[in-house]
Amino acid sequence: MTTNKFEQDKASGPSNAGEQLESAHTGFTRRDMMRTVLAGSMMVGTAGSMLAVAGNAYAQTPRRGGKIKIATQSSSTADTLDPAKAALSTDYTRVNMFYNGLTTLDAKLAPQMVLAEEINTSDATLWTIKLRSGVRFHDGKPLTPADVVYSLMRHKDPATASKAKALADQFESIKASGPNEVQIKLTGPNADLPVILATAQFLIIKDGTTTFTTANGTGAFKCKEFTPGVRTVGVRNEEYWKSGKPYLDEVELFGIPDEAARINALLSGDVHWINEVNPRSTQRVKSSPGYTVLETKSGLYTDLVIRQDVAPGKSNDFTLGMKYLMDREQIKTAAFRGYAVIGNDQPIDPTNRFHFAGLPQRPYDPDKAKFHLQKAGVIGSTIPLVATVAAAGSVDMALLMQQSAQKIGLKLDVKRMPADGYWSNQWMKVPLGFGNINPRPSADILFTQFFKSDSAWNESGWKNDQFDQLLVAARAQTDFAKRKQMYADMQVLVHEKCGIGVPVFIVNLEGVSSKIKGIQPIPLGAFMNYTAAEYVWLEA
Repeated sequence: MTTNKFEQDKASGPSNAGEQLESAHTGFTRRDMMRTVLAGSMMVGTAGSMLAVAGNAYAQTPRRGGKIKIATQSSSTADTLDPAKAALSTDYTRVNMFYNGLTTLDAKLAPQMVLAEEINTSDATLWTIKLRSGVRFHDGKPLTPADVVYSLMRHKDPATASKAKALADQFESIKASGPNEVQIKLTGPNADLPVILATAQFLIIKDGTTTFTTANGTGAFKCKEFTPGVRTVGVRNEEYWKSGKPYLDEVELFGIPDEAARINALLSGDVHWINEVNPRSTQRVKSSPGYTVLETKSGLYTDLVIRQDVAPGKSNDFTLGMKYLMDREQIKTAAFRGYAVIGNDQPIDPTNRFHFAGLPQRPYDPDKAKFHLQKAGVIGSTIPLVATVAAAGSVDMALLMQQSAQKIGLKLDVKRMPADGYWSNQWMKVPLGFGNINPRPSADILFTQFFKSDSAWNESGWKNDQFDQLLVAARAQTDFAKRKQMYADMQVLVHEKCGIGVPVFIVNLEGVSSKIKGIQPIPLGAFMNYTAAEYVWLEA
């Protein structure tokens, strides 16, 4: 059997990732990979109008020096330097400053080599990873296979409380197979492994690390300061293994939960880059000299979360009734000012190659909503609906649903919760509320993390044996048409039975100073999929 090889040229980083894969003189080209070992496993994303921005940026010569400040929409005392526990955009941005993964994803969501120099498999079950030589941790220790084994296997231990445990459960065994080589055996074939290894939680830490008061990684920056809920400061790693990187001297990261305050901080020059820009603020940013709005279509969504393990969500009629109460066109217009794409109560967005376009669109239908809610026995009652500015658009969505519910005799008591602490105190803990899910690089990762019965992030507590079986079967299926049908069947199950309502997919909006150069968006998350610190620079 032929061994599929995936390796990378000497150059690295998002700016030339596409060229690296096409010009590699050994191994597969991107086209070969898409047809074979990763057949059907990768979503081809586009950055839309932002590619022009990126192209202009890369026409310039990078400049060394300077400090930038990045403000995200959240921070709390649960902020972490442990990649395994990373859960929010602030965490993802922070850990990517200090650590590297085995792989990363480029602007087309194709996996690129980072600490891995080469990845081989013949059956998508047993994988051999050759590690890059000459890489050192911040304390001077060389990277070894033991570090990789420890970093990946710790996710399987429940005591680690890894946010990626559902993904790591696929690792049957991981061992050193040579002085600079690691072998990963999966519980079953999964052609997505190079994509999975790019997940933020799988960044590589030093063997035996159990304390995370500071960060000791192999990344572009060293941790100068970390105060949970306050700020993080990283300074250039002068001995970084990527020649010439990073360009910046220092990056400061902190959260400003209030969107208006975040906009004010940007336009006053106190920060250089912000995420979670409200569509209502776009014109203000665009009209301010020296600032721009970056737009990216992706799989980002704010979802209605109906817990199915408590009343009233135990009733499937209640779930269906709430889904029929969502006026998706009005939500797109009123909550997101048109910066959204209509959704259909399942998480695979239209940019994903596995999106099932044949799924009948669920309409806004108050009569059907009333029918199901009457069967659920809730008409005439009052039901709390928890919303927060931390879940983009959820307050507007809740108020629109409240108006629709009132017309059919159901009172939704909208409870606005502060952003601070929402994800640890309310999300997944209230019977009826909202989530906000960042894009994932593949259908398998998205379904595994948020819909698999035993996933830590199974938002609605949904358990469906048929779905779980399809999920495992799809991983092993390298026939694209068959795999696409499996994912279509899974989307139908989520659409019909899961306690998740996805009204729209949100266009990702960021505000940025025109002084920052080198931006190339990646349609997975803000700040170049949270890796920007390593690649951008400040103009002179």
